[in-house]
Formats: sequence, structure tokens, C-alpha cells
Amino acid sequence: METMGNLRRSHYCGALRESNIDETVVLMGWVQKRRSLGGLVFVDLRDTDGICQIVFDPDKEALFEKATQLRGEFVIAVKGIVKKRESVNEEIPTGMVEVYADELRILDTAETPPIYIKDDDQVSETKRLQYRYLDLRKPSMQQKLKTRAKVAKVIRDFYEENRFVEIETPVLNKPTPEGARDYLVPSRVNPGKFYALPQSPQIMKQLLMVSGMDRYYQIVKCFRDEDLRANRQPEFTQVDVEMSFVDVEDILPLHEGLINKIFKEIRGIEFEAPFMRMTYKEAMDRFGSDKPDLRFGSEIVDLAEVFASSDFKVFQSALEEGRVIKGINAKGCADAFSKKGISKLEKHAKLYGAKGMIWVKVKDEGVDSSILKFLKEEEIQALCTKMDAEAGDLLLLVADGYDTAVTSLGQLRLEIARKQGWLSPDDFKVLWITEFPLFEYSEEEDRYVAKHHPFTHPMDDDIEKMDTDPKAARAKAYDLVINGEEIGGGSIRINNGDLQAKMFKALGFTDEEAMHQFGFLINAFRYGTPPHGGIAFGLDRLVMTLTGTENIRDVVAFPKTQSATCLMTEAPTTISEQQLEEANIRVELKEEE
Repeated sequence: METMGNLRRSHYCGALRESNIDETVVLMGWVQKRRSLGGLVFVDLRDTDGICQIVFDPDKEALFEKATQLRGEFVIAVKGIVKKRESVNEEIPTGMVEVYADELRILDTAETPPIYIKDDDQVSETKRLQYRYLDLRKPSMQQKLKTRAKVAKVIRDFYEENRFVEIETPVLNKPTPEGARDYLVPSRVNPGKFYALPQSPQIMKQLLMVSGMDRYYQIVKCFRDEDLRANRQPEFTQVDVEMSFVDVEDILPLHEGLINKIFKEIRGIEFEAPFMRMTYKEAMDRFGSDKPDLRFGSEIVDLAEVFASSDFKVFQSALEEGRVIKGINAKGCADAFSKKGISKLEKHAKLYGAKGMIWVKVKDEGVDSSILKFLKEEEIQALCTKMDAEAGDLLLLVADGYDTAVTSLGQLRLEIARKQGWLSPDDFKVLWITEFPLFEYSEEEDRYVAKHHPFTHPMDDDIEKMDTDPKAARAKAYDLVINGEEIGGGSIRINNGDLQAKMFKALGFTDEEAMHQFGFLINAFRYGTPPHGGIAFGLDRLVMTLTGTENIRDVVAFPKTQSATCLMTEAPTTISEQQLEEANIRVELKEEE
């Protein structure tokens, strides 16, 4: 192979324009395609900036012969003169010009790649992840990572302009008993003891507020050992923020400014401020989700009044037993779903706990329904009026416990929206969800656990409810939601030792357990702690939303699979006996039952 020698790149491939005509340039990159036409050899040369056409003339015999040896993904350097292109290619920015080569150096050859280096290759995701370094050569993938880098710069600029200090917090820390499972790291020099990789820098950033740093931010890697989905990774990047002497009304407006700055820089969009706000209860009532997608309607409607005196036993027993009857109107979908399609919708509702689903189709000739014979005419009329139904609409009803009914209907409205193409990636709806429950009951642990984390401040009016009615206690917590995705969330924190002790007690900690796990934070609170609060944004999810992709792996350079493995490096893997011995670890695998 040849070396670059005295050749130095003068331009990126995607930078050449008509203004460069007659200039001598040096380009370097990968061969996207080579073709022979009319006695000439044409090469599309690609780098991270774009593609430029290179022309090799047969009059330069040695150079021409060398060009015929080029294959896809060869790495080359070319020196030549920019000329106006005879056949213009309007699909690429450099389509008005081409480079007539005077010199060619083959810097490295390449085998035939196992995947095509083009955006519409249709290759399986498994192959893409296995050969990620090739997948990342695609222009669309590189553009997503460039967008991610630009977002990070906008974020840093914003916080620097607003008096924040970027501070790094430890990666090796103490395991915590609340939240998702920790990734554990054995200590070689302290046998039998373990660090945990941080799920977030939560406690450390609170301690920074105790220390008087006032405004902190960090773009930081976090780790959670939890089941994965399309929008989750075991290691993820968080934009982490904490502020002193603030309440909710200080944090939300400031970060509306951040979001508007990001969207304006990246997408040329600015949302009207202040952003819409919706309480957790309202979101669940109307959309069956604490991260509602507002790009379409089909809100949940309470139908208890409509069927208060119904003879239909399913409705009768539901209301008598304190359950609810709720429904959604899928506008214009009466003919969009056959009986088979409706059966699939019912199966989808059952995935979220619903025992069944009732459908009603409103047509010009009347109403069709799975329970038509059980309904009175006045009930049908009242149902259509309550749900604002007209000919062509599909009504879906669930009679069940409140949580099951709203959750299953919320998921049904999303499933219908996906199937009907109602979710445009270029339509953005943003809102804050506020007043989350302070606690939620864990059936697995048979106790109340923190909805967010144990350091969240209760609403001032609900402090006494922590003892008397924990289910009704609300938190000074908030999430930012865009298009049905939680982009960020945070809360005002407890800054008083007595209130923090009260919180630990409500969560079932003894004084000894609280001191063992969080003693350093409890002790810090003894020395004067300012009111403080913060927020954290998922950078990966934010970039997903900005780029319109539905898979978080598209915006992470080297992601893991849904089973938390790396197909490229084959991590995680076994380690040698010597390494195990040095870390004082013995591995015993459980037998599968």
C-alpha cells in the first residue's frame, strides 16, 4: 500500500462547488462506487462531508490503469483539477462539479463489505450492530452523530451563559437500594467489597448544593441493569442539572429556554412559552399515560353516567364494584379495522391488563357493536353524544379497575395512531407533567417505594399525608414530555434532615438502615442545606426525537442489543481465572430450572 507522502487534504469531498472550478485540490476518502463509461473511469469518492465524482482520463495511461483496480471501500487520496460537470447531478451538493485526477494513491484496499454502505441497504439490525464500524460509514448514521454532538454543544453553551459550572462526579460509587438494579464493580484492594456504577449522580449533585456550588451541570454516562426496550440502553447519557435557592417556578421556565434553543438550532423550531402543563392525574384521566402524545386526539372519556342504569351485566357489575367504564373515539376508523383487526386491538388491550374490550362502529345506516343487543336506544344516543361520535367513527370501551382501564385505553390510542399513520416525526408537541405521586405501591416488595427517588420533596400541602395517606401524597416532581416520550424529569429535593428522615420512615427504612445507606447525605444536611432542585434530560432520547428515529441505537455510536450485549466486541464475556482471583471473585452459575 502507498502512503500519503507529501499529499495533504485540501478539501472535504462534500465541500466543492462551482466557485472551486480550476482549483487544484487533494481529496481523501472511501470509494463509494467505480464505473466505466465512454472510455472514462468515474469514481464516487466519499468522506464524512459528502460525495464528489472523480474522473480518470485514459490519456494518462498509468493513472487510468491504476484507477481500474479500485473497488468499493478502498481508501484513496486523489489530486486533481476541479471542472464543471457535463451531466449535472442535482441529488448531491457537489453535483455541479467533478475532479479530473492527476494523481492517485491507494492508501488501503478493502474486502467486499458484509453490508452495503448506503442508507437504504435493508440489512438486518443484527448485521448492522455486528459490523457497526461499517454501519457508521453511512451518511445518515454519521449525520445523527453529528447532530448529537451539536446538541451537546448547544447545551454546554446554554448552561455556561446561565452561570452553571460543569463538574464531574464519581463513576465508582456506593450501591443504592432504591430504583433499578446497579451494575456492580468488585474492589481488588478491598476484598469482598463492591462499587456501583451510577444510575445517576443524584446524591453527589445534592452534595454539591450543600457545598455551595449553586448551579451545577454535567453531560454524564449513567448505568442501569434493567430490561431494555427500543428507547433504553444499559449505559446512557444524561444531561444532569442541579440548582440552589430555587423552586419549581425557577427550574421549568429556565429549561423551556434550553429546549427552545436546542430545537431552534437543530430544527429551526421554537415552541410557544410557557409550555403547556398538565398534572399527573389529568394526564392519566385523559390519555392513560404520564407521557401523553398530543399529536392526535382520541382522549379517554368517562362513561359512568351514560351507563349508570344499564341492563348490560358487564356494565352493571363494574359500577357496583367500584370499577369504571371508559372509552376512546378513533375518529374515522370504523372501516379501517375489520373484525380481525378489532380482535388484534383487543389482544393489545389485554397486554395491559384489560379483561376485554367492547367496540362500537358508527355508520350512516346506524350503529354496529359487539353488544348492540344489550344496549337501549337512549344509551346508544347518549354514548355517541358523550364521545362526539359521527358516522365513520370507531368507539372502543373498557370496563375495569381505573388503572387498568385508562392504561389499556391509553395504549390502544397509541396503537391505532401508529397503524393509521397519525404520528408525524416532524410534528412536535411539548408539555410538562407535574404533581406526580410521591409514592407508588410495590406488590413485589409489599411496601410503598418512591415514585422518583427518596430525595423528592412532597408538595407542601401533602407533607402530613406521608404518614396518614401516602397514596394521596403528591411530589414536587415534573417531567418534560415530547411526542409521548419522557425527555427529562426532575424534582425539588428535600433539604431538611427531619423531613428526609420522615421520607425514609415512610419508605420502610429503619434509622439504622437509612444511616447505613445514606449516612453521608444525612450528616451533610446537619450543616446548612439550601433549598435546591434539578432535572436530568436523556440526551439519547432527545436526539432520537430531533432526528425522527424510533430506535435509540441509531443515535448511539456503539450501542448494546436488547439483551445488553455488544455484537461487535462480544461483550460481556468471561474473564480469566487469574483476573477472577485478583478480584477475589468465584463464579457459580445457577442451574436453569
